[in-house]
Amino acid sequence: MSYAGSNPDPSDPSDPFGPSRPRRSPLRRPLTVALAALVPGALLGWLAYEALGGTGSGGANGTGAGAAPSVLSSPANGADGGGSAGGVGGDGKTGVGTGTASASAPAGSGATSLQGKVVVIDPGHNPTNYLHTADINRKVDIGTNRKECDTTGTSTNSGYSEAEFTLDVAHRLRTLLQEQGATVRLTQDGDRPYGPCVDERARIGNAAHADAVVSIHADGAGTGQRGFHVILPGAVHAGAADTRAIVAPSKDLGKLIAGDFTRATGTSPSNYVGDGTGLVTREDLGGLNLSTVPKVFIECGNMRDTKDAALLTSGAWRQKAAQGMSEGIVSFLHGS
Repeated sequence: MSYAGSNPDPSDPSDPFGPSRPRRSPLRRPLTVALAALVPGALLGWLAYEALGGTGSGGANGTGAGAAPSVLSSPANGADGGGSAGGVGGDGKTGVGTGTASASAPAGSGATSLQGKVVVIDPGHNPTNYLHTADINRKVDIGTNRKECDTTGTSTNSGYSEAEFTLDVAHRLRTLLQEQGATVRLTQDGDRPYGPCVDERARIGNAAHADAVVSIHADGAGTGQRGFHVILPGAVHAGAADTRAIVAPSKDLGKLIAGDFTRATGTSPSNYVGDGTGLVTREDLGGLNLSTVPKVFIECGNMRDTKDAALLTSGAWRQKAAQGMSEGIVSFLHGS
């Protein structure tokens, strides 16, 4: 690169390469040396700037066609998936919080998308079961024996019902999973007079070919008995029930939900069942026995304990509960 501009006229007496070369100025040599040193440095700086995409013509990020990829790109979003959703007040209104949940990748956004995955959420009981006692008391086949179609569920001492709780959390969980691209179906949405019966609940998940089914509940144990637990299907092969193929994947699903539920809600595993693991295996639940797809129940807390009840009746805590379940389900689906 020349610093002199256009070529000088050969007859110009100022041309240093002309025939009459005048005496060099005493400042000429130091200036020449200084410029010779500056030019390579400027060139290297320009090349580095271009390599970082500083002046590319490909748009806002400066990485147009032929430009070197930027080495300053941001890390992957939501690497740890941690934190609780927050952002929902004690009024219990359904919504997505402003923590980790709001940073969830939108539907169909590559590796984090759950497109093509089907999740069935089973809100335990039904808000109007109590009006249909004859219907819910009739027995249905659960493989190992016959059991009531459904029950009314429990409630807090102040009258907040388990059915209300499960439906609210189901709505929150559905929103979180749909945001990540999953197809979500509820076994009931307060849109039927009672039930469905436990055998029908299982059939809904089976017919949907669900990749995961989660049945949401809250317990009705004695005062002082606190914490959540996840119920896993035991190995049952009797009558219409055969859980042998789903025992292992259901256990994986349950473990992931238990871990994320603990972290998201800050609550501990049950102090009265599960030996502190938060995991319990049962062979007497029709919703599990008759399932042919991975399925677990979660008892989110004890509605009869005042401390647990304070959590279960909090809209903000219910959002955290949904967030914990969602993260466990997402981890399971990505690994399945």
